[in-house]
Amino acid sequence: MDNIAHFLFGIFGNASALFLFLAPVITFKRILKNKTTEAFSGIPYVMTLLNCLLSAWYGLPFVSPHNILVSTINGTGAAIETVYVLAFIIFAPKKEKAKILGLLTFVLAIFSVVVFISLFALHGNTRKVFCGFAASIFSIIMYGSPLSIMRLVIKTKSVEFMPFFLSLFVFLCGTSWFIFGLLGRDPFVAVPNGVGSVLGAMQLILYFIYRDREGESKKPTKEEGSVEMGTAKPQHGKLQSNVNDV
Repeated sequence: MDNIAHFLFGIFGNASALFLFLAPVITFKRILKNKTTEAFSGIPYVMTLLNCLLSAWYGLPFVSPHNILVSTINGTGAAIETVYVLAFIIFAPKKEKAKILGLLTFVLAIFSVVVFISLFALHGNTRKVFCGFAASIFSIIMYGSPLSIMRLVIKTKSVEFMPFFLSLFVFLCGTSWFIFGLLGRDPFVAVPNGVGSVLGAMQLILYFIYRDREGESKKPTKEEGSVEMGTAKPQHGKLQSNVNDV
């Protein structure tokens, strides 16, 4: 029975994570249409790519048995994030392009080091622990990215910059993988996604507190609106933000 529940929560986690990875599609349609990244930041996408690569590696059978569903969704996520990052490299201004290329090189170097060490220097449970710690650290960083958005919501008393469905899928994704990790007795899956579940719940609580207070909102500055999750978009001289995940 536990094995069935473990599998079902993995499938549900795959579905909710896919929605998170596809959330920025509207933003990138705008970038492709205008052929410029405007005020958007590419950093969250590069960091999410690293998280997906490390998590996909961790889920492989020779690293961590019984976690293949972790590999399938994060492998898919890595492919999606790669498209986003390439779009930034193509359409970003020269200074931003150089920054993203440098960060991408750093990310690929970290992933390569983890792969090399885990393949040639570690075996068995030691390999699992090493890769698990690496994946967990960057999963927590990814889930922690919306903290600045939550601060902005409290400051402006507006949820304009924190879309409901994105917050919902952060909560569902984190909760699904948290339970998946608990059922599989895998702290490297349970702990970071438990953090994600709590942060998603906090976003939903903030949403329901401030959803009817749009009229009281204080518009953020350009800097505040653009740095949150890399999806701020200019509108009538202001910057409006759509949050990316994971």
